[in-house]
This record gives sequence, structure tokens and C-alpha cells, in this order.
Amino acid sequence: MEVNDFMSVVDWSRAQFAMTAIYHWLFVPLTLGLGFIIAFMETIYYKTGDEFWKRTTKFWMRLFGINFAIGVATGIILEFEFGTNWSNYSHFVGDIFGAPLAIEGIMAFFMESTFIAIMFFGWNKVSKGFHLAATWLTAIGANLSALWILVANAWMQYPAGTAFSVETARNEMTSFWDVLLSPVAIDKFLHTTTSGYVLASVFVVGVSAWFLLRRRDRRMARCSMVIASVFGLVSAVFLAFTGDSSGVDIARTQPMKLAAMEAHYDGEHGAPLVAFGILRPEAGRTNNDDAFYWKIQIPKLLSVMSFHDADAFVPGINDLLDGNPEQGILSTREKIDRGRVAIGELAVYRDAKQRGDTAAMQAVIGKFDASTAEGRTFLDEYYRYFGYGYLSSPGQTVPDVPLVFYSFRVMVGAGIYFIALFAVLLVLLYRRTIEHRRWLLWVTLWSIPLAYIASQAGWIVAEVGRQPWVVQNLLPTVAAVSRIDAGSVMVTFFIFVALFTTLLIAEVMIMTRQIRIGPDKPEKK
Repeated sequence: MEVNDFMSVVDWSRAQFAMTAIYHWLFVPLTLGLGFIIAFMETIYYKTGDEFWKRTTKFWMRLFGINFAIGVATGIILEFEFGTNWSNYSHFVGDIFGAPLAIEGIMAFFMESTFIAIMFFGWNKVSKGFHLAATWLTAIGANLSALWILVANAWMQYPAGTAFSVETARNEMTSFWDVLLSPVAIDKFLHTTTSGYVLASVFVVGVSAWFLLRRRDRRMARCSMVIASVFGLVSAVFLAFTGDSSGVDIARTQPMKLAAMEAHYDGEHGAPLVAFGILRPEAGRTNNDDAFYWKIQIPKLLSVMSFHDADAFVPGINDLLDGNPEQGILSTREKIDRGRVAIGELAVYRDAKQRGDTAAMQAVIGKFDASTAEGRTFLDEYYRYFGYGYLSSPGQTVPDVPLVFYSFRVMVGAGIYFIALFAVLLVLLYRRTIEHRRWLLWVTLWSIPLAYIASQAGWIVAEVGRQPWVVQNLLPTVAAVSRIDAGSVMVTFFIFVALFTTLLIAEVMIMTRQIRIGPDKPEKK
């Protein structure tokens, strides 16, 4: 296989996985949050016995079901791509990555698929209490499903609870609890699911605003807006706190991502945060002075947010590329050299195995043994940079700075806007004047696409920001991809684009049709 062909396989595989993930995440966050909003509504019905709340619950439940079905379809395809397009990755981390995904399928998805049937078809067939329990368990199951998937993703961002096996040339889990309860996994789960709650809340208040604009089903719209605004405001405020925790994790475990998020080229003590700015073209960005045409800075805030210390040193892109001995930062070239030493030890092991040289094999195994002083030294000084050995130049470790920089600001700006939106809606709902603010209702309705844009922007920051790594520092994309024909990946890419676009159009049409139909009418007595 020619190098150019191999690189095209990497590019097409990345494009296909990114496209699938983007489409999948169009459906998941609404499911995560809307499930709980529906459960809140049905709880009120259970407590009051008011048939109005039953009709309201069933209306939002229809929208939940449509979204849930298409989300499952895209998620299954996404999981299969690990084996088809990223087989080297699957081999390298299968013992770890497969475990949470297996638990997700056996426990969480089983819970969802079992109780969602009762939730939709159990009205008047099971007791009110059992139906309410099924609704809550469906919502909880959806979030448990997200938990295990996000634990797997967090491990890719911060590989914990693992040891490398020379005999199998793969990572093996040493502690399930270290994988599950790593700080990165906890913060990623809380931040990502909470973002889904915010999106679902925006969706509900936006659709409710449409009903108020049409002067239809106004009681349902106002009551739905109250529940979603309260849930959304609490979630949006909590989202800001989890975002702060995630920022600390990134500063500690993925400094290049942080540098790209801030277009921070030269490290400094008491680093300012760029609230917003316009970046120069890549050729003109070499240091903090010429990275921007203009910018608005907040002094020392980047150091405070990253390390909770106003005078902390925040490394920049140049520090991470060229090294900074004063701060104990190795150059990327040195990391590449050390990574190649670690990779070379695997070649020594393979050669010794072919010769039947047991002594040489044991010598290599000893270098990867964390229970010995020699092993701990080798793992800390060489294996921790294993993935760098596959890179050809230091520049490959720098992600797309403008894309990450602007996406981060879209995400944060939208989060601040949603806090203000929910607060204003609650005030006007309390004063019973919401229907007189038609301009605000239009703003609320058109906030729905902004919520989806912000949600996608967050994943761009998370995933593009960590490139070129599939597993941080241990496996880059060039070493993770399957060695298959680029043309095959290209063909399936366009097939999936057509398929997912069709599904998306179908969902939008079905959802809008159901919204126009509205909730069931009261039964005539």
C-alpha cells in the first residue's frame, strides 16, 4: 500500500466517523433531557390525577419516541465503525474500550428497550404507579447508556486503569474502577449529559413558544415552558460548573487542546483569557502578539480557570512543540524519539519470539512491568510517549486552532445566553405576561437550532481539539486505522451521508407534523 493511499484511508475514515458521530449526536441529547422532562410531567399527573397532564405527557412522549428510534439506528452504525474502519484501534484498546460498551448494551440499552415499550403502550394496561416507574426507568436508562459510552470516550482522552501487554501488543484493564471513576470520566459524563438537558429544555420551550404564537393549546404550552425553564436553568448553571471542572482536567491532561482552545502560542504566568478575537491566517500566527487581528482579553483568567491560581503558568503551543526546560516540558521532537524507543522494544520482542530467545523476551517484558523500578522508569520516560513514535513531525500534534478556538466560544456564549433565556422566561411566566412578548417567543423558537449548534461545537472542541490522538499520547489516527481500500471507505461515506440525511429529513418532517397535530383533545364525557 502506498503512503498516499494509506493517508487517504485515514482521511476518509476520520471523515466517515466524524459524520456519523455528528448525525448521531443530533438525536442523543434530546433523548437524554426530554426523558426526564416527560417523567416530571407524568409525576404531576400521578400526584394530581388531572387528565391534562396525561395528555401533555403523551404529546411530548411522541416526540421523544421518534427521536429515540432514529438515535438508536445511527448509534448502532457508529459502534460498528470501530471494527470496520479502526481495527488497529480496536485491537490496541479492545480489552478496555469494549467493557463499558458491553455493559451499555447489556444493562442500559436493555433497560431502555424494556421499559420504553411499557411507557408507550402501557397506558390503561398497567397501574399508574408502574407506568410512572417505567417512564422514569426509561429516562434513567438513556442516561446510563450515555454514562458507559462517555466512560469509554473519557478513557481515550485520559487512559487510566490500564497496563500495556507486550505479549499481545494491547492495553489491558487493571482497574475497572479507575476507568469508571477517573476525574475525566466523571466530568465528561456530567458535562455532556447536562448539555443534553439544556438542549432538551430549549427544545421544549421553543416548541411551546410556537404554540403560544399560534394561540393554540396555551395551557399546555405555558405549563411545559415552566417545567422546561426550571429544568433548563438549573441544568445550565450546573453545566457552567462542570465546564469549569472539565477545563481543569484539560489543562492537566491535554495541554495542547487547551492551547488550541485559546490560540495560546507562548506560555506565560498569569495568562489572560481571550473572551473573543479574530485570528490571523495560520502563516501569521507564531506568538501571542501576532495571533490575532484584534482580541478582548480578561487578565489572568486563563490561569485561574486552568489551575485555580492567578499566577499559574499556562503552556502555549510553542512551549509544547519546542519544549520549556524551566517548566519541565519536553519538546515534541524528544517525545517522538522516546516513543520510537518504546515501539522499538516491541520489534525486539517480536524478533526474539521468532528466534525463541526467551531471555531477550523476558528482558523486554521487564521494561513494561510497573511492579519493578526498571519498569516504572521505562513506562514513565518512554512508554508514556508511545504514540508519538508514529508521528513524522512535531507539527502533527497541533489541532486545527481556528476551528477549536471559535467552536469553544460558540459553546460558551450559547451557554451564557441560555441561562439568561430561561431566567427571563421564568420571570415572564410568573408575571403571566409571556404571551404579550411575541418577539421573545420568536427568539425562543429560533433558539432551538442554536442549542444544536452549541452542542455540536462542544464535541468539536472535545474531539478535534485532541487530534491527532485516538488515545491521548498512546495511539494517533495514522496508527489506528484499518488497512483497507480507501475507495471502499469513500463509497460508504457517501452512502451514510445519503442515509443519515434521509433519516434526518424524515425525523424533522415527522416531528413537525406531530407538533402541528398537537396534544390529544380532552375526551368528551
